[in-house]
Amino acid sequence: MNRAADNAFAEPKEAFPYKPPTEDIKKSYRYLFELDGPLPGRLPKLIFDKLVAGSLLLVAAPILLLLKFGYLIEGWILPENKGSLFFFYNAVSAGRVFRKYKIRIIKLKYIDPEGARRGDWMAYSAEWTPESRTVLGRFVKSFYLDEIPQFYSVLRGEMSIVGPRPLSVLHYERDREQGNVTRSLIKGGLLGLGHIHKGTSEMGNPIYEYQYVDQYIKRSPMGLLWLDLTIIASGIGVMVQGKGL
Repeated sequence: MNRAADNAFAEPKEAFPYKPPTEDIKKSYRYLFELDGPLPGRLPKLIFDKLVAGSLLLVAAPILLLLKFGYLIEGWILPENKGSLFFFYNAVSAGRVFRKYKIRIIKLKYIDPEGARRGDWMAYSAEWTPESRTVLGRFVKSFYLDEIPQFYSVLRGEMSIVGPRPLSVLHYERDREQGNVTRSLIKGGLLGLGHIHKGTSEMGNPIYEYQYVDQYIKRSPMGLLWLDLTIIASGIGVMVQGKGL
């Protein structure tokens, strides 16, 4: 195993860009820090989530079949790249632990099998190392196709289309220790006000999660749905650029 593989299970610095709440955030959103979540769901948002997740899973089914076939072919040509299409690690949404499924983009030698059995995010931490990725894995990551299985979590009610990104148990606990509360209040999402800034210096700025939770509470159910639609539109713009990290 090469040096990169030897260091595969060290946590990359880029994996946790989330910063603690500033004094301005604590002052401006003081009431959020006093809440004992999770907050109740909003019916239009819930209906929208399930309709979109179910529809997109149907649309994505042929893509997943093609990827499965492609993974089999790549594993036959390059044996070190073979392996399952999906994997999961334990993450937290609205304060509750669930299995966050994704498409595997790295070679098996970069995955810690014992950690994988526990659902430990650290088992897959090499994902941030470009040389660990399979040929198809690089393509999948570029266009965020590895996120497709999370629509299943949305359909199950464990996630939402829009919300703060659900973190692994390790990172959720770190986020809470830093003083952040947003991810304990509402369901994690595929997209969020913060996540659409991925790749910029604004990624990890907690202000966006607080702004969204504030609007989650203050807006009417339909007003919240409109906000979600605007965030989704921005997120699609990011995805089609093919700049997934």
